[in-house]
Amino acid sequence: MAGTLAACGSSDGGQGSGDSKTVTLVSHDSWAASKDVIAAFEKQSGYKVDVLKDGDAGQAVNKAILTKDNPQGDVFFGVDNTLLSRALDNGLFQPYEAKGSDRIKAEYRVDQEQHRVTPVDTGDICVNYDKKYFADHKLEPPRSFDDLVKPQYRNLLVTENASASSPGLGFLLGTAAKYGDAGWEGYWKKLKANGVKVVDGWEQAYNEEFSGSAGGKKAKGDRPLVVSYASSPPAEVVFADPKPSTAPTGVAEGTCFRQVEYAGLLSNAKNTKGGKAFLDFLISERFQQDMPLNMFVYPVREGAQVPPEFVQYGPQAKDPETMDPAKIADHRDQWVKSWTSLVLK
Repeated sequence: MAGTLAACGSSDGGQGSGDSKTVTLVSHDSWAASKDVIAAFEKQSGYKVDVLKDGDAGQAVNKAILTKDNPQGDVFFGVDNTLLSRALDNGLFQPYEAKGSDRIKAEYRVDQEQHRVTPVDTGDICVNYDKKYFADHKLEPPRSFDDLVKPQYRNLLVTENASASSPGLGFLLGTAAKYGDAGWEGYWKKLKANGVKVVDGWEQAYNEEFSGSAGGKKAKGDRPLVVSYASSPPAEVVFADPKPSTAPTGVAEGTCFRQVEYAGLLSNAKNTKGGKAFLDFLISERFQQDMPLNMFVYPVREGAQVPPEFVQYGPQAKDPETMDPAKIADHRDQWVKSWTSLVLK
């Protein structure tokens, strides 16, 4: 998901997952954690944490599958519900029921018979809008999927490539959930005719093309609508200096798709004991409460406190689109293929 801090795990090049004192985490580029929280795990467990970032979530999952016989690390974090079946069907993970799994909210638990993955966080993929743009143009921001195809929003939206990007795929699945098997392609034809722009990944869409983000302003981005997360507005407040009294961006709540991210012990991991300890740590109360302001996602552990910035600027969508993982598994690849032909060609 959309984190903006660098990884806080240690990296020493000479050691890898073969060193029993080192546990290697493989993740997407948005992994982030507070140094003191990682240090506490290292002190308590005796393992040194090495973090290997491997691109966008989609890229990271695909690379992990390709290297599963000789994995780059011990634990993989960042496979979400849009790509979970691909990882499980390819034997990416070995079973392990993390300590504290009984504290994970029931709606986020999956694979309960084999425990190949552990839910770690959740968030909503939603269209964000640049408040200043819409105020300056005396235009109401869009509120729903239906609004995005209206003439007044022509050439305003940028989204990510659904074949390579996790939020891009989530947005596609949101439209499939909303309009059904028979209607989503017709919707995307209208969206394309209305000037939607597609870029490779979240970083480019949000920090270069989107006019409402701090990065987009510097890059002179000219798209006031972007597919991002419901938790992106609080990030704009937290990292601003000076901090604004209100978030400069808002969320179109009728465009949200619920995402859940998981972690798992990689098949053929060299340090399985360390990997198991790290999975336990990911759902511990300390990590779960540290996570929101580092990766801008919501905890899945019951009772984990959410920071006030989330409550004020990035509340979870009240009625997001969702989809059964089995349906995603059955249709995802064909939907992406059809989407690619329809939107990119």
